Amino acid sequence: MIQKFLSLVFGLSAASVACAQPAQSFDTSATNLMVVLRESEGANKREESLVPMGKIKGRLPDGREIEVETSWYSYVGDMHVRFVFDTPTSMPSASADDLRRLGLTPEAALKLSVANIKRVYGAPKAIPWDDLMQVSGKSPDLNSSYFLDHEFWSHLLKQHPGGIVAAVVKRGGLLYSPLSNEKAVNGMRKAVGQLHSSSGQMRISSALYLFKDGKWSVFQDPLPR
Repeated sequence: MIQKFLSLVFGLSAASVACAQPAQSFDTSATNLMVVLRESEGANKREESLVPMGKIKGRLPDGREIEVETSWYSYVGDMHVRFVFDTPTSMPSASADDLRRLGLTPEAALKLSVANIKRVYGAPKAIPWDDLMQVSGKSPDLNSSYFLDHEFWSHLLKQHPGGIVAAVVKRGGLLYSPLSNEKAVNGMRKAVGQLHSSSGQMRISSALYLFKDGKWSVFQDPLPR
């Protein structure tokens, strides 16, 4: 199980897993570093910050124990961020050693990763989706990552100073409404659970989030798990 997990998540080949060394068959430079949001089932972190999630331990087929220090960080609500490298077919996770090699703190890595996404896949665009607005770019798998683009949300906040309510139900589903739009917000309150549960393996969060004062906080708690 750990071999399959490491191969899937960290981009390790079978041979390199046996040696506990990552395969270098993709670009691991700073210009290729990106970030994704993933679900943390049962979590409910009230305000945004980057808190290390620690190490993954496992045992190789030959009996050796290994420990991999991830670049995964609890973020807000029931979500965490993972720093990844972009490839044509997958997004293998960067390790904590990768961030150190690149000379990046988690905060600097987050800022750089969002900038890389916008450079490669375009700046976020908002289009109407019923009573809500949907945020997207050129890669549906990274639409949810625009939740991390504070520049985008701060610009919206100037238009709606009361706050912005957002849902990150799945990788390709980032929705928002001004807090002042009571009809839209109430609709989000009622629909977020169903939208999340119907998203299968693509789901991310069952909570609603409020952007105000330059940061995210939980607006409506995630569903109990």
